[in-house]
Amino acid sequence: MLQISQESDFWQRLNSFSDSQIRDSEQLFIINNFSWQCYETILQDFGDNLPFKLTYFNGVLQVMSPSRRHEIDKKILGMLLECYFIEKKIDVYPLGSTTFRKENLGKGIEPDQSYSFDSEKEFPDLAIEIIITSGGVDSLIIYQDLGVKEVWFWQNKQFSIYSLQNNDYQKVNQSFLFPDLDFQLLTDSLLSSDKPIQKILAFKNKINFKK
Repeated sequence: MLQISQESDFWQRLNSFSDSQIRDSEQLFIINNFSWQCYETILQDFGDNLPFKLTYFNGVLQVMSPSRRHEIDKKILGMLLECYFIEKKIDVYPLGSTTFRKENLGKGIEPDQSYSFDSEKEFPDLAIEIIITSGGVDSLIIYQDLGVKEVWFWQNKQFSIYSLQNNDYQKVNQSFLFPDLDFQLLTDSLLSSDKPIQKILAFKNKINFKK
């Protein structure tokens, strides 16, 4: 992880990311003393076309270039969960990697996957992060200030689940949002060597078998 002290180095570092994407490596760097106005300008100018994940925390900007492994895990996990939501008839609003931010808090973040349930809300009920490269900004603090009910991390081939209780995250063994979701089944499905469509169909059949 590289730390940079000035905004002027931002574009130079972004240009270097093109090489890392060709090599399919994942890189992360931090820029200190980065203004909220510059952060907003980047988001407005690039919109959904910026191929990097940006996290902003009180003047610190974290930039991460996702690897292919990161994107594959993110997409397949999303497909598995959305299969679960459909089979359980859960009213879900998929928000994907929307940038959630609040200027008065000085915080902004882009989950890998995010969802709100029952109605579309300003901030998601569930945020999911795929962690390939560790370190950097503590995203839990940002999600806590945004009031996200649950955050799931997929790292080292396992899930870590955090539930917001009394305005503080507690690490739990089972989702409070989905108490009947079998995380071992979800993990096994994600790690399966089958092709994606086979993973989804097998996962769906096992969900229905448990009904």
